[in-house]
Amino acid sequence: MRAAPARVVRLAAEDDWDGWRDAARRLLAARVAPDAIVWQARESADDLFAAGGNDLPPEPQLELRVPRAFPALAKSALLHKDSERFALLYRLLWQVTEHPGLLNDHADPLVRRVELMAKAVRRDIHKMHAFVRFREVEVLVEEGAEGHTRFVAWFEPEHHIIRATAGFFVRRFAQMAWSILTPELSVHWDGEVLSESIGADRSQAPSGDPLEDMWKAYYAAIFNPARLKIGAMTKEMPRKYWKNLPEAQLIAPLIAGAQAREATMVAQHVAPDERGISLQGLAEEAQECRRCPLWKGTNGCVFGEGPGDAKLMIVGEQPGDEEDKAHRPFVGPAGGVLDRALTQAGVERSAVYLTNAVKHFKFEMRGKRRIHQKPDTSEIEACRWWLDQEIRLVRPRTVLMLGATAVRGVTGKAATIGKMRGSPLHLPQGDGLVTWHPSYILRLPDKDAADRAYGNLVEDLSLALEKSREH
Repeated sequence: MRAAPARVVRLAAEDDWDGWRDAARRLLAARVAPDAIVWQARESADDLFAAGGNDLPPEPQLELRVPRAFPALAKSALLHKDSERFALLYRLLWQVTEHPGLLNDHADPLVRRVELMAKAVRRDIHKMHAFVRFREVEVLVEEGAEGHTRFVAWFEPEHHIIRATAGFFVRRFAQMAWSILTPELSVHWDGEVLSESIGADRSQAPSGDPLEDMWKAYYAAIFNPARLKIGAMTKEMPRKYWKNLPEAQLIAPLIAGAQAREATMVAQHVAPDERGISLQGLAEEAQECRRCPLWKGTNGCVFGEGPGDAKLMIVGEQPGDEEDKAHRPFVGPAGGVLDRALTQAGVERSAVYLTNAVKHFKFEMRGKRRIHQKPDTSEIEACRWWLDQEIRLVRPRTVLMLGATAVRGVTGKAATIGKMRGSPLHLPQGDGLVTWHPSYILRLPDKDAADRAYGNLVEDLSLALEKSREH
């Protein structure tokens, strides 16, 4: 038996939300399965294949109910450049009408994919709002008539967002005649009417105007080297946008000057808070870290805590389930063992800077429980940047590393705790000591062995305290 031919749905444009929504409603009401539909969108106004009508079922008589969150999610995801987006959205619509709670299952592969598409589109819209730079041009008209000024910008979006963002620029620059040129589509505002034309080439956009020298002078004046965070800056303003930003040519020399100033302050032993760089700022920046996939499914980065001038720093492996929920290091079972050992060693927890080599909880699901998994080398290396910054800011006299993961995070080298315990390491910033991680003690099945390891931990904490007071 031959399968029925697929229905071909032709949309008016790559961002045709109204067309997709109308077709999806009709198809869904007629119970046309996702696999029986081919979705297409014309690439330009000259694309004739879309001129013909669609063979769609009639308008549904009854209103179709979908979860409240679906339309907003789908409207954003539909603007993604993924050629499968129309089909993916219809498949998700098909499933959520049967299972309304599906959108709450963020681990579902289809839900996750659509959410990531929508997130990428929202990010692209944010970048366009931030990085469009208009340049003034004089528009020539017929001889004898007076010319007028227009402001023209060039932008290269990653997704089909031009129409979706045009309203923002109309509202923001309502009294200004402007054009935004992109490879896919160009939009123009004359003060009253918004119009469109075909995509453009970068050579059609102006390369500069008289106002740019003023703008660059202003940017240089407000640039504060004491608050410079290069990672955060390049994350928020990726380098691919720099070629369209007049101020971008100033960034490299301004950064170089800030780095020179920072190096001088470090050489003079200026305190971290005097350098304008704080642990709190670093912690806030770390919340957006995507250097490895461990952030997925967690409650966020669990950063270190303690005095910014602590003489003793203790580095563990990674946050556990309780730490991930509380957003604090060493508050779970292992933290209880550490607290007891700190008390016996005469170390005040409030005087110690506590952190982990890896800042996100790595786990696997077993039923409803999140079970700890050991971080691998790539994950430890990805997180070393944050640990290095913590050590650089706190400048502890002694660093006590709990377990092999902590040793690799601090030194970049593999470790055997039984062999390294008791032998001080010479670190660039001071002394280093190695001991057992409290979770290792908890896992030991033999009580005598656990008691010995716990005694070692107390001894090593006492030694670390003593060394932190020597200098």
